Amino acid sequence: MFGREKKNTPAAPAAARTVTLIGKPGCHLCDDARAVVEAVCAETGARWEEKDITQDEELHRAYWEQIPVVLVDGEQHTFWRVDAGRLRRELGG
Repeated sequence: MFGREKKNTPAAPAAARTVTLIGKPGCHLCDDARAVVEAVCAETGARWEEKDITQDEELHRAYWEQIPVVLVDGEQHTFWRVDAGRLRRELGG
């Protein structure tokens, strides 16, 4: 199998999960993604953080062509557009 295998372990409660939004200033898609992430995390109790791709060379190399990027517990969940329902399901909400 290519890539990482998903482990068959129960998902952590939403409150124990961390959502990371990777974006840059002045990005309208990032603004849209932030609104969705904020709302879903408020509903589910998940913690969220935001990282500026222009301030981190490693993030810039990894994600520049995909921003905004959303990670859940360090694993890429989506990029460009964030679907609230899909994020909510990922968080178990």
